[in-house]
Amino acid sequence: MRNWMGRNLGGVVLAAAALAGCQQAQLGVDGAWVRLPAVPGRPGAAYFTVHGGADATSLLAVSSPAAIRTELHEMKNVGGMMNMSPLKDVAIPAGQAVAFQPGGKHVMLFDIAPSVRAGTTIPLRLAFANGKTIEVAATVKAAGEAE
Repeated sequence: MRNWMGRNLGGVVLAAAALAGCQQAQLGVDGAWVRLPAVPGRPGAAYFTVHGGADATSLLAVSSPAAIRTELHEMKNVGGMMNMSPLKDVAIPAGQAVAFQPGGKHVMLFDIAPSVRAGTTIPLRLAFANGKTIEVAATVKAAGEAE
């Protein structure tokens, strides 16, 4: 009985390890948050991390019913000066994470609804080149509030 259990347990462990290696990465988004502007009427910014799935894709757009218009942007150091420029899309490599964070890639939120307040959440809808869309709830933070 002991040899039979030992062999079967070893087989189960090997099968579990093999199945774990076969699982496909799924396209996903986490850590979404929005910083409100310091001056009312100015744009806010949204941040999150996109986790690439089994196949590469691109993030084409982010929208929210809480803002009239949104744009993908990136901050870059150009000749010692920080420069912000719009992005047409953002490549999401297979199995890789792409962070949207202060000082880097982010989403500008223009004309945020006056009803949006720190401590609440707003929906963000991310549209990808592979046809998938993901909606996440982004925590709203006041200007100057810690990340």
